[in-house]
Amino acid sequence: MHPRPEPSPAPAPWQRTALGANLLAPDGGLGVTIFEEMTGLAVRTGAINLGQGFPDEDGPLEICEAARAVISSGANQYAPGKGLPLLREAVAAHQERFYGLAPDPETEVVITTGATEGIAASLLAFARPGDEVLTFEPFYDSYGAVIGLAGATHVTAPLAAPDFLPDMAALEAAFSQRTRVVLLNNPHIPTGAVFPRSVLQRIVELARKYDSIIITDEVYEHLTFGISHTPVAGLPGAAERTITISSAGKTFSLTGWKVGWLSGPAELVAAARTVKQFLTYSSGTPFQAAIAAGLALPDDFFKGIAADLERKRDILSAGLRAAGFDVFSPQGTYFVNVDTAPLGITDSVDLARRLPALVGVAAIPVPVFCHPEGAERTRSLLRFAFCKKAAVLEEAAGRLATLSEKL
Repeated sequence: MHPRPEPSPAPAPWQRTALGANLLAPDGGLGVTIFEEMTGLAVRTGAINLGQGFPDEDGPLEICEAARAVISSGANQYAPGKGLPLLREAVAAHQERFYGLAPDPETEVVITTGATEGIAASLLAFARPGDEVLTFEPFYDSYGAVIGLAGATHVTAPLAAPDFLPDMAALEAAFSQRTRVVLLNNPHIPTGAVFPRSVLQRIVELARKYDSIIITDEVYEHLTFGISHTPVAGLPGAAERTITISSAGKTFSLTGWKVGWLSGPAELVAAARTVKQFLTYSSGTPFQAAIAAGLALPDDFFKGIAADLERKRDILSAGLRAAGFDVFSPQGTYFVNVDTAPLGITDSVDLARRLPALVGVAAIPVPVFCHPEGAERTRSLLRFAFCKKAAVLEEAAGRLATLSEKL
């Protein structure tokens, strides 16, 4: 008799995480994130980095000054595990002010170390091996990583150019009796789509049909252009099954502060908090207090940041069109996607690696946000960030306009 072969060892949690984020090569080698790779290329070539989505100027002075004052006052130790009462109350007031929602700041709001921790804590609280987590595709790489870490199966529904809205038949087909969580990102990255109320309502109906929890990432809620944000939790049938996640980083251009929050029904929030308290417990005490002040800024501030970004979107889009790309104008976020096919280029990953040396601008290829089938579908798409100073974007637009002659 031949000896029975030893079973292949199950992937370690770190391997599942890397595989979910498209960082694990077939030979088991560990790669770096596309953000790290493109940022490194930008540094080496002196290119303008429009790859990673971070602003190049600080947020409102009054919020920064508030943080300095809190630090000087000595409030530099642990915040409560669920966050400073001041900020939890500010989050609840923000939800009521903008959307008519009224979460209880004591039991239905938790402060997190950025939205990323809120997403991780929520997924790890509810997604088990054998469960399915449904996202749209392309998807933020953090989603795939945490779904992999949880041992769940990542199922996707495609978003296709030019509008990146879901095909409803494909969306319905992606649901099953194993769909434990629907992880919804709206406004959506990396596409910049803002889903209409009818699409969001259908997602809620499907989640109810399959008894799925909805985790909704709404960090770009105030960064929409000519269209209002619709919170999922406010839709009929959604409140009892929805965890809403947002953060201060995008709204206030303070991404390094890592102050986020989640809200929802008390029993779901308690479950997410149970996991969250063993990730960081708490963080950023003085920053939490300062963000509470930021959330109370007048309406003109929130309208102004969106209007400013819309102008920046248009500056960069003009340069991208001059370069010969098809440009898909976003309704939200601070990213614009283009199709490289009109230039005769169908491999955006290759172009992204050449672009810094060619014209001095770095971007992110969209296929890295997809599973293999989705990567083939988005093979010619590139994403650029426009959360930079207008002068930087004007320079980038001028450089991009020379691309055709340099190819």
